[in-house]
Amino acid sequence: MQIKAVLFDLGWTLIRTAEVPKIYKRILETYGVRVSVDEVLKAHRANEKEFDVVEGQIEFGKDFWIKWNLKVLERLGIEENREFLAKKIDELWWEHADLEVYPDVVETLVQLKAKGVKTGVVTNGLKSDFQQILRKLKLTDWFDVVVGVNTCDKGKTDREIFLYALDKLRVHPKEAVFIGDSIKYDYEGAKRAGLKPLVTDREGQTSKNVETIRSLTEVILYIQN
Repeated sequence: MQIKAVLFDLGWTLIRTAEVPKIYKRILETYGVRVSVDEVLKAHRANEKEFDVVEGQIEFGKDFWIKWNLKVLERLGIEENREFLAKKIDELWWEHADLEVYPDVVETLVQLKAKGVKTGVVTNGLKSDFQQILRKLKLTDWFDVVVGVNTCDKGKTDREIFLYALDKLRVHPKEAVFIGDSIKYDYEGAKRAGLKPLVTDREGQTSKNVETIRSLTEVILYIQN
């Protein structure tokens, strides 16, 4: 069946950022709070065991990340101005994140558009975040649809978030490819929804039995075939 749409994950598929602990460290240091990367990493990993990020964002929206940051700060033993700092971390996150588009992104989008293929993004992020990211990186106009967890109150790996995006494009799952970096959230989720799933493996390190591409431009081969 002819491929009519290619959907992408956002983080670590289309864009990359500084490591999370480094972003925390940078923002806190602007307010005179000194922490180590290792300390933040430990606190962040403890949060990951306690919170469901997808469900939390769906339920609380932006307030989820304030709650998340408060808990990180608590684990770091930071008591003074904790609520103020939690809000500032959320507010200033993308200013300190070293947002960057992967080198193969624009070329891939240009070729897809030239072939009349629809494009979209399906992310486990919030609308307020992905809009800011796409605007900062001048990617907003490249996509026919962008769907996040609070667009349809679903997140990857739920098949419904993929189907929601395809419904907006009026494309059947069998006519679509999804590209992401996570086997659990992207590959398995897209497969469950009936799309052709591909995993980005730019370093050639994925060992599991999944179909991978080293560069996003390789998706053009799937369009031609």
